[in-house]
Amino acid sequence: MSIFARYVEADGSYQLTQLGYLAIILVMIALLLAACFITKADKKAQTGTRRLVFSAMAIALALVTSFIKFIHMPMGGSVTLFSMLFICLIGYWYGLRTGLMAAIAYGFLQLIIDPYIISVPQMLVDYIFAFGALGLSGLFSNARHGLIKGYLVGVLGRYFFAFLSGMIFFGSYAADYNMAAPVYSLVYNGAYIGLEALFTLILIAIPAIDKALVRIKTLAMQEA
Repeated sequence: MSIFARYVEADGSYQLTQLGYLAIILVMIALLLAACFITKADKKAQTGTRRLVFSAMAIALALVTSFIKFIHMPMGGSVTLFSMLFICLIGYWYGLRTGLMAAIAYGFLQLIIDPYIISVPQMLVDYIFAFGALGLSGLFSNARHGLIKGYLVGVLGRYFFAFLSGMIFFGSYAADYNMAAPVYSLVYNGAYIGLEALFTLILIAIPAIDKALVRIKTLAMQEA
């Protein structure tokens, strides 16, 4: 990782180099463009431009709200202002393929903004797989109550990878709380992910909010 990241002896982590940041930015842009343009052709296919604009807006809102933290956990992770919802919306609008690719692009963006890397596997699990799992919301893009179902699946996907990371890469902290590593990871990651998910589900269950989100999906799906 010497070309893309440098080792920090103080905490055993890695810091991205300028080349590392550039590589991540390029990959993120490529994924977002692919999510917008690589789609199955059909009568209802949307233009790449509309997908790009709405996906970029959702990612931007997710990024901004990720900085608004109500609870910040000591070892990473936080309860934010519904940031996961905005990424799940992309899958809800455009389906699984676009949702996954946009969510992975968001994971790369988070890696640029707030990187904490101790190894390549940990980086992949914490940033690419965990945030990318939010794109699973696309599984229910055409289902009744699709946003609620998709959001739950996306959040559970992120929780699964956060649990794996906590157990495998940060399990040594469990001893400080007299817990086994799997239990520690379940509780720690469930605390902040579960709490934000609960607040979000309450929000989108409000009739007025639900109608507004349906209207936004209609706008996102309109043909140019």
